[in-house]
Amino acid sequence: MPRPAPPTECAICGADIPRNAKSCPECGADERTGWREQSIHDGLDLPDEAWSDDGDHPAPPQVSHRPGELPWYWIAAAVLLALTLGFMVLGLR
Repeated sequence: MPRPAPPTECAICGADIPRNAKSCPECGADERTGWREQSIHDGLDLPDEAWSDDGDHPAPPQVSHRPGELPWYWIAAAVLLALTLGFMVLGLR
């Protein structure tokens, strides 16, 4: 049974697929996973802005602590754990 020809454009990621390709060079979709004419995401009615590549994306959230510094809640959790273990050890004697 001959192998089905790949579509010209990947329905999963939108990349151009070479003529005799066995899989999409970008996302790896292939005949085993199903060459689809439509993406499984086509019926979601996403706004057109969701697909814009104009670089108009929101800035990532700023980290409130310096790299390498633990956030306050991890320090508080460590102190609470140390106190709990300390009271347990003192209570056993």
